[in-house]
Amino acid sequence: MTDYREEILDVSSFPKDDCIALVEAFNNRFPKKDAYMSFDGEFLHIMLIQLDMVKYRELLDELNISKELIDRAFDIINSIGSYGLKGKKRRFSGYNAERKVVNRKEKEQDRSKHYYANDNNFSKVNNELPSEYENKIICADSKEFLKKLPDNCIDIIFTSPPYNFGLDYDNHNDTAMWNDYFDMLFAIFKEGIRVLKYGGRFVVNVQPLYSDYIPVHHIISNFFIQNKMIWKGEIIWEKNNYNCKYCSWGSWKSPASPYLKYTWEFIEVFCKGDLKKSGKKENIDITDEEFKSWVVSKWSIAPERNMKEFGHPAMFPENLVERVLKLFSYKNDVVLDPFNGAGTTTVVAKKTGRRYLGIDISEEYCETAKKRIDDSDSGQQSLFD
Repeated sequence: MTDYREEILDVSSFPKDDCIALVEAFNNRFPKKDAYMSFDGEFLHIMLIQLDMVKYRELLDELNISKELIDRAFDIINSIGSYGLKGKKRRFSGYNAERKVVNRKEKEQDRSKHYYANDNNFSKVNNELPSEYENKIICADSKEFLKKLPDNCIDIIFTSPPYNFGLDYDNHNDTAMWNDYFDMLFAIFKEGIRVLKYGGRFVVNVQPLYSDYIPVHHIISNFFIQNKMIWKGEIIWEKNNYNCKYCSWGSWKSPASPYLKYTWEFIEVFCKGDLKKSGKKENIDITDEEFKSWVVSKWSIAPERNMKEFGHPAMFPENLVERVLKLFSYKNDVVLDPFNGAGTTTVVAKKTGRRYLGIDISEEYCETAKKRIDDSDSGQQSLFD
């Protein structure tokens, strides 16, 4: 006999008549052998084996009840990773019998999630960032400055390391040999991992050097995995920049060596010790629509348009930072960017009610970052204009 999968929805804030109407309509529309609902006065209990999601959506649209209740009742089922289709019905239970895999649960336990990070020695004791570094822009070498910070004091790190292909950065040799470049980068990242809280997120925006066939995003990801960080996922930042469309072909009309072209960059997301990050419910600032849209890990965002104004050759846009911070952190969290540049990470942290620490070796960029913070304080810039 197949066991139902149970989902429980807190509906205590909704009118009881709406909840009862939803339960009655659902149970009248679908056979109990597939799914049914019950209501105990506070929680909605949804028992699932299989369900036609198109018909479920149609049923909900017919009901004259709270729209928010409708959305939540749909999302709680729609968000479940199902076990395939049977006809037009998504299956939520009984997959062991259907797939006929012997000892599936035991095998899943043996396989383990993120096996490469499970033998870490990270401390679970989190600390506060020293007050003298809170909401500061620091002009320093991050490798040396980060050593001043205690372990486990940063909630989220978001950064884009300087490229290594000859861009005109202030005070940075951007033509270093690759081994030297990665030695520098990983020394800073290693300190970043140390100061990151248990459960904190380390998010890196990176563009591979396609012309030299250097898969920087893979090399960086391999570093984090070797250092016991959990790979949470990868976001494609689609910049819709089609200027590359006709710039270089490699071996024209020949398989000898065609040159592949890309209109996107990568956002690599890692967690320290645990996939779950704790925080206060009242400090969540992402909306329903933002969440549903942004968890689809291809983000279409135009490149930064004001790089000349800020005097920096490679900036990401504020909207990109907004999405990262609201999806992976809470208000009042401490945000660190160890390659802060012209200060996009820190100014968005400020605008979204987070604390920040930005570090950059360039005095010019640090002054620009401070001015952007001051301008946001004085209201000269609207949020993500």
